[in-house]
Amino acid sequence: MPDRIAPGERLIERVGSPLLSPLDGDQEAAWIEVIRKMDEVYADLLRYETDLEEKNTALEEAQAFISSVIESVSDILIVCDRNGIVLQVNPAAVRLLATPADAVVERPLGDLVDAADGARIEELLRAPSSSEIALEIRFVTAHGLSDLYAINGATRCDQAGHRVGTVLTGRPIGELRRAYEALHTAHGELQRAQRQLVEQEKMASLGRLVAGVAHELNNPISFIYGNIHMLERYRERMAAYLTAIHGGADPAEVDELRRRLKIDALLADYASLIEGTLEGAMRVSDVVKNLRRLSFPRTGETQPIDVDRIVRTAARWAARAKPGHVELAFDIAPEATVIGNEGQFHQIMVNLVDNAIDALRGHAAPRIEISARRQDDEVAIAVADNGPGLPDGMIDKIFEPFFTTKPVGEGTGLGLWISYGIAREHGGTLAAANRNGGGAVFTLTLKAGP
Repeated sequence: MPDRIAPGERLIERVGSPLLSPLDGDQEAAWIEVIRKMDEVYADLLRYETDLEEKNTALEEAQAFISSVIESVSDILIVCDRNGIVLQVNPAAVRLLATPADAVVERPLGDLVDAADGARIEELLRAPSSSEIALEIRFVTAHGLSDLYAINGATRCDQAGHRVGTVLTGRPIGELRRAYEALHTAHGELQRAQRQLVEQEKMASLGRLVAGVAHELNNPISFIYGNIHMLERYRERMAAYLTAIHGGADPAEVDELRRRLKIDALLADYASLIEGTLEGAMRVSDVVKNLRRLSFPRTGETQPIDVDRIVRTAARWAARAKPGHVELAFDIAPEATVIGNEGQFHQIMVNLVDNAIDALRGHAAPRIEISARRQDDEVAIAVADNGPGLPDGMIDKIFEPFFTTKPVGEGTGLGLWISYGIAREHGGTLAAANRNGGGAVFTLTLKAGP
């Protein structure tokens, strides 16, 4: 390329040349202006040429990038025109068909697939511009029919939105099935692990329940056993006394035996022994009835629940299952009832009281206050303690699964999560907060009963 000449230099050269005929001033000015414009146009052409070269380089780089991406895609890629003629295939499709790309291009798409799938290909080629079609087909390769392939077909449009062809992508069904099976297996293992953890938490809750029931049954069974033992001794005395009477003993001997065996005191004590035994049996019966109510064989069963009875029972059983002593204070509104499953409501209350007792571990004067108040068509049951309260940032996480502040081995982090889920299933809420005077409070809100 010749050296570039600045605008005006060629003009001066030509004007000063002895070959030019003398011109008057106007003609000379006109020629100078024409030559200047020509030089400007020439400079613009040079600049445009440089820009064009840069854009062409960028376009070649973009084309090379797109080609490398297409070649590296493991899924097959087939591009067709509006009539179904193949325009381009990627290396994955070439490997599948076992035919060179040059021998595939310009062939109808229908020639590359199994004849049984021809109708599906025609449906794909006639699909509207905005539609995407998924189908399963087999390809005709140099070695026979291929395995079943999952194909996604999308319409290719020009800048005006007019259909100009179709793009097909796909992969073997076997590969998708293996990926799905692996995902399904992982999901199943996750579900089993979750069920195991939930069952462990249920067993832990059952353990706390059984411990509380054992303490609840211990007292009445103990004095029933003591009374029965005493009645057995009384039976032996009464048998000896009656044997003497029926054996024809002298009245004096009978009187002596009566004084020695304390028959009068025995007969007087019978009433209190029988009354105490019946009272113990009634207490055992009440505990058993409560357990039967809590069995809830049908999870969807709901009924009006006496809040006072369940709350006191759950709190008493939870407290007796823990070592040490904790003061329980109740403030239950008269005739407070909620609608729900009695066993699940009991489970929530046991979990809340159990957590409150754990929070009071080491406290000099542990105290738990349980209250229930009706608010419009709901009943709010609050379980509050005088412990250290909930640390900052814990309130937002406390109902998350597996979150626990207990030492390793003492908690699964599922008790409050399960309780929160039960409350939601009943159309209620379970919330946690810190009390103004210290300690934490958990509030369970459920739909009020009639």
